[in-house]
Amino acid sequence: MRKFIKCGTLFNGLDSKAHIDHTIVVEPDGSIGFVGPSRAAPQAEASDETIDYSRWFVMPGMIDAHVHLSYGNTQSAEQIDIYAPVEFRALRGLEGSQRMLAAGYTSIADPATTGHVSMAIRDAIDTGLFTGPRISTAARAISTAQGVDYFYPRWLKMPEHPVAFLMHNVAEGIAEIRQEIKDGVDFIKLALDGDQLVVGTGLLSGMTYEEVNALVSEVHRLGVKVAVHARGAEAIRYAARTGVDYILHASWMDEQGLEWAVKNGCALCPTLSLLVNTVEFTRPDDPAYGFVPAQQRELDAAIENLGRAKAAGVPFMVGSEAGFAVTPYGEWPARELEYYVKYLGFSPAEALISTTSITARIMRDGDRLGAIETGRLADLLAIDGDPLKDITVLQDRGRIRAIRKSGELISLALRESPSRTSYETGYRYWNQVYTQDRVTKR
Repeated sequence: MRKFIKCGTLFNGLDSKAHIDHTIVVEPDGSIGFVGPSRAAPQAEASDETIDYSRWFVMPGMIDAHVHLSYGNTQSAEQIDIYAPVEFRALRGLEGSQRMLAAGYTSIADPATTGHVSMAIRDAIDTGLFTGPRISTAARAISTAQGVDYFYPRWLKMPEHPVAFLMHNVAEGIAEIRQEIKDGVDFIKLALDGDQLVVGTGLLSGMTYEEVNALVSEVHRLGVKVAVHARGAEAIRYAARTGVDYILHASWMDEQGLEWAVKNGCALCPTLSLLVNTVEFTRPDDPAYGFVPAQQRELDAAIENLGRAKAAGVPFMVGSEAGFAVTPYGEWPARELEYYVKYLGFSPAEALISTTSITARIMRDGDRLGAIETGRLADLLAIDGDPLKDITVLQDRGRIRAIRKSGELISLALRESPSRTSYETGYRYWNQVYTQDRVTKR
């Protein structure tokens, strides 16, 4: 049985045009057999299903290139690696992926996960055990002691299942890369810099160029893509020069880094959400309140530098870094599109193309995702509103009237506010140290 979907307005994810009165024909295998003007559509048979979206805006399902499923909307660095068991992280991560799907994200990519959590979620969805988005994922990020994903002081050892592999030398990094690829990752992540390197010591990289080149060369030799965490100028230069597939953040990209990115076709994934949301949402009683000025400085730099990259024609993927307390699953991912329009000079159509056909490049079977085109999979959204006129309508989940994955209608029953277990946030007896002065002033 085929599905004939009548669209009021159709946006195909490949060009900026809006097409009126088009029909999509979905084949029994979930692929698109026809898309075009309704008058040119094939004749429906008695056994075919007709679906009327003639009042709505139909577009490809959105794709988020930066979701951390094992983080669990974390409120601290320790929460990421220590408190919750890996098995529980997988269950909460599955629910997080479903929240992303309910927000209109039919595909997501996870650049760093605890152990094999996101691979397990991916496989459980792929085999039909659970409903969820398509997932492409890395395993642990390859890091050094100065990389962003390594949180631990010298007197503590790395836990058994962290989100980063601590590389002491290139040989260890290459061995880990080969193991992760054997384990079934879709791509590899390198963590080239961390907050201290970026803010405190002049935007340095935690790895030398020679180290980065050796790691990237091995990943590409094995036929796998590379994502890199690089905020600082030096790390961005090294990543772009070695021809990585996409660079996360890239806030302090300099002219040399931009030249290499253009030359090697590197995509950028800024994830402005973590910066903007931290600045806007963090309250004075949050421990992160002291980070706000630094986040604002980075945002200011990102707006300037990424604006130049956009003008130079560098492709932009879209990712929200969902999984932190200020970027919870399914709540704000479409706000990243608003930031592209507000801060980086994107038109709404350019932002939609970025979060569909361009971001599809990091996904498994990416050439079959991210666009409404003959031969691609029918991952579709029907929207009550026109995001080409107002990109913010995609943030209103009530405007998402239908989500289809391979043409099948998605229905999810998610609890409004699931609680946390006692062990997920650590155990603290008191919030204060009760000195004589403290007790006297109560």
